[in-house]
Amino acid sequence: MKKRLGAAATLLSMGLLVVGVTAQDSRSSTLIYGGDWSGLITIDPGMSYEYAGSMVTNNVYETLVKFEGTDLSTLKPSIATRWTTKDMGDMWKVTFTLRSQKFASGNALTADDVVYTFDRAIAMKGPGSFLFTSVANMKVGSTKAINKNTVEVLLPKTASPAAFLNLLTFNIGGIVDSAVVKANVVNNDYGAAWLKRNSAGSGPFVVSRWDQNQAVVLDVNRNSRIKSVLTRVILREMKEANTQKIALESNEIDIADNLTPDMVKVKATDANFSVYKADSLNLQYLGMNVSDTSPFKDARVRQAVRYALDQDGIIKSLAGGNARKVQTIIPAGLFGFNAATPYTLNPEKAKELLKAAGKEAGFEFDMLTPQGACLAGIPCADLAAKIQSDLAKIGLKANVKQLVDSELYPLYRAQKATMVLVDWSPDFPDPDGNATPMSDFAAKSLAWRNVWNNPTAGKLAQQAALEPNPTKRAALYKQLTELQLEDGPFAILFQPTVSVTLAKTVKGYVRNAQNQVRFEKISK
Repeated sequence: MKKRLGAAATLLSMGLLVVGVTAQDSRSSTLIYGGDWSGLITIDPGMSYEYAGSMVTNNVYETLVKFEGTDLSTLKPSIATRWTTKDMGDMWKVTFTLRSQKFASGNALTADDVVYTFDRAIAMKGPGSFLFTSVANMKVGSTKAINKNTVEVLLPKTASPAAFLNLLTFNIGGIVDSAVVKANVVNNDYGAAWLKRNSAGSGPFVVSRWDQNQAVVLDVNRNSRIKSVLTRVILREMKEANTQKIALESNEIDIADNLTPDMVKVKATDANFSVYKADSLNLQYLGMNVSDTSPFKDARVRQAVRYALDQDGIIKSLAGGNARKVQTIIPAGLFGFNAATPYTLNPEKAKELLKAAGKEAGFEFDMLTPQGACLAGIPCADLAAKIQSDLAKIGLKANVKQLVDSELYPLYRAQKATMVLVDWSPDFPDPDGNATPMSDFAAKSLAWRNVWNNPTAGKLAQQAALEPNPTKRAALYKQLTELQLEDGPFAILFQPTVSVTLAKTVKGYVRNAQNQVRFEKISK
């Protein structure tokens, strides 16, 4: 009894009644989602770049194209019913045909709204604007309305049309009602102040209220073509896992976004709850410097490291099973993912490779490691100790050097890390977000940091990025990932999963590796 009263008191203190949940609200059509949404800065799709912002914008705004379910490799129609990419010689022309539909205001969604949305995002220079300007190489004027239902985007040949289409599924691709936004412009701010707290989309929900640090209330959009069983969704601000746990047990919330691993294990065995495991796009990896003076210069030494690592033990014991075994550079869930895991724990094979490379006696080196937690919530010190132990079994002595990020990353970026334990995630749901930085030395990113200059890999990454044919593009990524497995400077350790705890009444919850949850798919 005390626990239930404590949960209720906590919720009341955080403003549950303030945000509009009354006795008349039907709990069967209202979803209350507890989580740490403190990263919510704005709900303007042209400015939003954080996870919490995505949770809102993905349900309030529609994009031209979208991914469905957990598949981040196959684009599906959304506002656009079809799209084509045409080689114009010196440019790519991507043409979208729009369906007839309305915004929440009742205004018709037309090609002019798409042009305004893209030009606005570029002009505002928000956190995600680089996706248009640097990845797609767009500028104001690149998007043109041919008629009310047809839009053309011209991209230079230096851009990837496939990457452009994929990045449109992110926040920045959310199409805004230009008439509503223009009516709320103040001091040439493109309506940013108003859209920070209000919505002007065509998605299944509208923003009814946002009480910062308390809750966001989304109500069903009656003008949306996308129909929802739920009539209201409330994102409740709950930073502490224990607060979420008590509220879930008290039926005050329906979903807990981030319970601790121990809490999740308990709930997984309780018939009143279920645990949903979603992939992320992050990869935890070891980077090995291959400069002429590095002991990892020989590819056989790098292969020996991969055979020495107990990936299964790391995933089972340290990550508590909350990770996926991955060995290739494109994460599961993205187009081009290669599920091959040829490196099994085999210390004897590793020693043979070291002998063939002239390193039979072993060697000593520094392994730079961040402080705090690595992916899957593993303390970096614990993960480094496990790697250190695995490598010691084949005669490699890793001296663990724990550094704060402000010290570690400058060394890594200056090519001064012999071995480094870090992670990486693409900025947008396209394989090029990993392939180019990890393969193209000229990009001066991860391949450069590890002094790995493989011209074939760089060429494959460039070809794959610019290849408009999906079948040919997939074949190029297969070649690239196989080359990386044999010669690359990385030992991929794991891809973490995200555990979300649901009340047994919640049905249809799906979350992809881009952290997108479609609320209209959920019922209770």
